Amino acid sequence: MRATAVRRTALAASAAALALLATACGGSSDADAKDGKDEKGAANGSSSAPKTPAKALTAPELETAALAQGDVKGTKITKTGPADEVPADGVKVDKEACLPVAHAMYGVAQKGALATTKRRVIDEPKTDGKKSLEDVAKGEGADAFKDAFNLTSTFVALHSYEGTAGPDAFTALKKAAVDCAGGFTATVAGTPTKVVSMAEEKITGGDEAAAWTVTSESDGATAPVKLVALRKGGSVATFFAFNLAAAGGDVKFELPTAVVAAQDKKLA
Repeated sequence: MRATAVRRTALAASAAALALLATACGGSSDADAKDGKDEKGAANGSSSAPKTPAKALTAPELETAALAQGDVKGTKITKTGPADEVPADGVKVDKEACLPVAHAMYGVAQKGALATTKRRVIDEPKTDGKKSLEDVAKGEGADAFKDAFNLTSTFVALHSYEGTAGPDAFTALKKAAVDCAGGFTATVAGTPTKVVSMAEEKITGGDEAAAWTVTSESDGATAPVKLVALRKGGSVATFFAFNLAAAGGDVKFELPTAVVAAQDKKLA
């Protein structure tokens, strides 16, 4: 495929996803705990909620448990800023049942949250010095485009919940993912994002974990993003990952398992 075609396809397909993940441009897990997709809970959204409500982490404790630079090899980890904040009432969906999924994509906490902290995890560029981003912009090679933008950016939201609110939030997300597998439309700040499908993937970690490939559509072109949820006690982490090169269809886009495993380890 010619470089211009690759760029056009990728940019068109990723337009909706970029609205969801402002950080987009900018293996297997080591977490060997319980499989979050239990045999009975995968389809009906049930949760392995603890019999005794978990102690909620305080805001300082949650900050300590959040990812920091050096926790994930080959990535740059930074705290998010005000521009990354989306209020709960700022997320609109055409299907009410899909609201927990839209909230997870934007890192919005659910009812009962006591504290929240967020991180941006971006793969370090793998450059060989052959092509610069300026060369890519001029259309000098589809391979150059693929290599330059084959970076995964993951938005991590870590929430501390009181009582059974954490397990309840996790259960609600799993149920919403099942109910909305056929797609929905989310709108934030007047920008609609059309999700055409959600497909469950395998992930492990924490007390329970779940993951999906979420496919969005813009101008007839589709782009995949990854959504992961991890619960440990009363803490729930959501991971929303995007890879611009994958929107062109030439790069296989995997779950951000290294990021999930690192966060799982810090919550242990």
